[in-house]
Amino acid sequence: MENIIVTEELKAYIDPLTEDEYAALERSILAEGCRDALVLWGDILVDGHNRHSICTKHGLPFQTVQNTRFKSMEDVHLWMIDQHLGRRSVSDFQRGVLALRKKEIMEARRLAVLSDPSPEASAAEAEAPASATGAPVPDAPPLKSREAIARAARISSATVTQIEKIQKAAAPELVAAVRSGEVSISAAAVIADLPAEEQAAAAAGGKKELRQAAKRVRESKVGKKAAGDAVSEVAVALLDVPTNADGELEADPAVALLRAQVSALQDENVKLRAQVAELQAQLAAVKQESADPSPF
Repeated sequence: MENIIVTEELKAYIDPLTEDEYAALERSILAEGCRDALVLWGDILVDGHNRHSICTKHGLPFQTVQNTRFKSMEDVHLWMIDQHLGRRSVSDFQRGVLALRKKEIMEARRLAVLSDPSPEASAAEAEAPASATGAPVPDAPPLKSREAIARAARISSATVTQIEKIQKAAAPELVAAVRSGEVSISAAAVIADLPAEEQAAAAAGGKKELRQAAKRVRESKVGKKAAGDAVSEVAVALLDVPTNADGELEADPAVALLRAQVSALQDENVKLRAQVAELQAQLAAVKQESADPSPF
């Protein structure tokens, strides 16, 4: 056997198998052997961590293949992402996360080339990704939009938006619940509006508590929308805030209120100026009369 190096970074880069999935893979390898070759970059194991673990545990033989086209760890990450995006067993959440990771790597590379437009940088950027055997494959299109990310992950744009929200706002316990399938992506995105402590408590309560938490947040949003509708009516009636074709406010009522206050103050200022001018005229007239000599 080769001296294979297993790094924790690459081992943890893709979500691990569940206990049931790992057990099923182990049964398959024990019955049929390790049919798929492990992919290496030099001595570093890139693909096949679970197969390597099972074969090592039971002393079973396995094959390896070198990918000689990897130039950096970024190349390795992109290849791993593409491999898992093509697998049917990967969940929608995992595919969305992987596609977003791919976008980040590609954007970082683009910015690096822009900041260092040297021939060496351009050549590195133009380097084609590699297959498991080292043969070049066509460059992947850039993931510049949410729609492109959705196509790469084979999910909807709305789901991509929800996954982005979960990544930014969800507590670790809630993320774990999404990964395990205890809560749907859409429900998790709703629950992510709660404080981290409440998210963690809902995740600890299991599927039932997660469903109830999502329901509470949705009902709260409905109540806020009703209150918002009442504010809108007042804003239109008293502040003359314009609306669009759907009857939605085209300006923030708070901003409209401030503008109305400014307008009222400006009107009052104009009136005060007029009063001051009138008083000044009266004073000038009085002074003129006092200066004129009496005819008697």
